[in-house]
Order: sequence, then structure tokens, then C-alpha cells
Amino acid sequence: MTPTDVSTLATFLDQHDITRHKIGVFDIDGVLRGKYVNRDKFLSAADKGLGFCDVVLGWDVGDQLYDNANVSGWHTGYRDAPVLLDLSTTRVLPFEPNTVFVLGGFSGVYEAVCPRAVLRRTLERAASMGFDVKAACEYEFFVFDETPHSAREKGYRDLKPFTPGMFGYSTIRNSVHYDLYHELLGEMEALDCALEGLHTETGPGVLEAAIAVDMASRAADKAALFKTFTKVLLQRRGLMGTFMAKWSNEYPGQSGHMHVSLERGGTNVFFDDADPDKMSTLMRQFLAGQVKYMPQVLPMVCSTINAYRRLVPGMWAPTSASWGIENRTTAIRAIPAGAKGTRSEYRLGPADANPYLGLAAAIATGLRGIEEELEPIAPVLGNAYEEPGDAEPLPSSLRAATDAFSRSTAARELFGDTFVEHYAATRDWEIREHQKHVADWDLARYFEII
Repeated sequence: MTPTDVSTLATFLDQHDITRHKIGVFDIDGVLRGKYVNRDKFLSAADKGLGFCDVVLGWDVGDQLYDNANVSGWHTGYRDAPVLLDLSTTRVLPFEPNTVFVLGGFSGVYEAVCPRAVLRRTLERAASMGFDVKAACEYEFFVFDETPHSAREKGYRDLKPFTPGMFGYSTIRNSVHYDLYHELLGEMEALDCALEGLHTETGPGVLEAAIAVDMASRAADKAALFKTFTKVLLQRRGLMGTFMAKWSNEYPGQSGHMHVSLERGGTNVFFDDADPDKMSTLMRQFLAGQVKYMPQVLPMVCSTINAYRRLVPGMWAPTSASWGIENRTTAIRAIPAGAKGTRSEYRLGPADANPYLGLAAAIATGLRGIEEELEPIAPVLGNAYEEPGDAEPLPSSLRAATDAFSRSTAARELFGDTFVEHYAATRDWEIREHQKHVADWDLARYFEII
């Protein structure tokens, strides 16, 4: 039984012989930041919250301090930000003996930019419209016979894949390495992040995992924890996994598709048996909102410089804000799958997206489409790369996407000025850090000849 208050939490700890207590918060990039605390501190935090240095919201993935953020910085003194623990996320860690883990979220003035809170407010918007939201994420990730040390020593070049060659849906691979597959399946089930599918994809050492559907808030937690603890499991085995959107020029990028549906009273409101395509008016309005506002919220989904390396023709990722029925070349794939399974698949998403922000963008724009009673543009029937129809081209860089996001009235109305300004500042920082970098391409092209 999941604890609901300090009393039931104490009982839970005793029942499971817990001697170690770990708490964590997800930062703006979806990186889990956490620490151990003793039992007294843990119970106190569960009751009253605790302080977490606000630098967690004031630095990038490399722990470099933003120079342009208002929420956190030298001007705040890097004070403690209040964090409230969510006891519904309590989990006994299967790979750490006698250890419990609980997720928290930033509160007070920091709540406006907390990724979990951004999604929570979006789901509250859905509830005010009479909808419950269900979601599921699926991820592609490459596995290497490397460690963090060896990868760095090699400069991330000539890395050895866990398995060789192009071998999608391979029974040989998952049978030879069944122990890894079984361990991943078992640990994710124990973490309450159960997978409904796990298989090889096309590429050396690449796997795809589909996380079982749940209510959207829990689905986001599961997605974020899956990415974190899959990397933990692999590193404990002397391996290494990456979820970056595109790590190689030779292979397609890594997707993080998001499936979303709306329910009312337990009934999927996207399904309409009388419609020729089995899609309701509400679903069409939802899809229309996702498509119309996708270019304006793109950096919430494609949040890194690298994510835009994936958005090129032929890489199984969209290049325009398009949609189609069972069409994997479009940004949104409508899936008419019966009374329970009819849903929208947000195929735009890369594996490196923050699940909370990605789902918030996918859901909030769809809800806006319902509010505005939008009609979708014509669906793409063939290859969306060659014939996108009326679909708007997507921004092709993080700079262009961030500029559109900052200017978007819809983004500000959906997510608030404070979040939009803080998040845009973090993306601007990412862009400027990239601009300072001298890449291998630069050296090979200009060093001798220019």
C-alpha cells in the first residue's frame, strides 16, 4: 500500500525494512537530481517539505550556471527552494537493498517553472474541462559496451555498440542477451514502470521500450524514471546507454513518442464508432490544436541543439506540423484502435525530451484545439516529407524554435509568462554554449584549406 501521510509512511518503512532514504527532483532538462537523507529528515520532509538549493533550476546539464535567469542566480544567493514530496511516487528501489525513493516538486515561487508542476497545471486544465488524460511514452536508446570513463577517454568516437549490425526485432539478440532483457523488464516492473514491449530496433545496440499506459501524471513519472534507471542498470553492468536524439550521422535518431487520449467517466472520448475513421469530433479538435500550435511550443519537446539533427527527411522524424491516420511520416499519427485504444501519437518527440514538458506541450495544445473548436488541416495520405500538404514547416533550429516560443501568446496563456521567460532563457543559454564550441566538422572543413 502506497503511503499517504507521515504515519503510513513510517509504517511502510518498517514493513519493508527500509534503512536508506533517497529523494529526488527533476530539473528543467529532465535530469533527476537527488540525495540521501536519514529517517528523521525523510519523515520531516514528507510532513513539511524541505529545502533544495535553487541552483538545480539555475544550471544546465553540465552544471554550468545560467547568466540570464531570473528564477535562480547569484542574485538569489542560491538559496534553498522549497520542495514538497509526493508520497504517491514512493518506491522501494529493487537494486539498492532496503532503500526507498520518493519524488518531489518545487513549490512557492519556484512552482511556476517546476516541470512536474507545469504538467500538473495542464492536467488540472483538462479536469476543469471534464477530461482525464491517459498517456504512454516509448523510447529508443542505444547501448554501448563502454563506461562513462571509456566514452570520455575516446572523445565519444569509435564507441563499441553492445551488439553489431542492423537487426530490428531480433529474436537472436534478445535470446542471447536474455539476462539483460529480463533484468530490465524485472527492475522496471519493480519500480512501477512496467514495460508492455521491449525489442531491438534497426541499428547496432539499439533497443526500443514501450512503457505501459497510465494516467498522464503517472505516465510522465514513469517515463522520467525509466530513462534514469535504465542508464543506472546499464552502468552497473559495465555498459552505457544514451537517449540523446541523434548520436551518429549513420543512423536514424532516437525517438520518444508520446501517446495521449482523453477520457470522461472512464470512456475514451476520442473514439466514435459511427465515424468513417472511428474518430470523434473531440479527437479531431484535439489533433487540430496539436498541429496548429506545435511550431510555437517546439522547444518544450525538441529542447536541445542535437534534437534538430533528427528533424530531417528520412530519419523517421517529422519536418512539418502534419498529421495523418496511421501515418508514420507525420508529426502526429492518429491511431484509431477501438473503444479503448484510440489515441494521438506525438511522433515529433525525441528521446532526450523532458517527459513532463513534452507531455504538457502535447496535451495543452490539444486542449486548446478543443476550446477553440478547431478543424484540422487535411491529413497527409502519403509521404509527409515529399507532400506535406498544408502543414506548416517546423522551425529547423533551437534558435528559431525558441524565438517562436518566446513570441507565442498561446504558450504564455497555456504555461504562464514566468515559465516561458525562464525556459526561453535556458534555451538561449544552450544556444550560446553551442556557438562557442569548435566542432570536428569545423576542423575538418576549414583547418587546412580555407
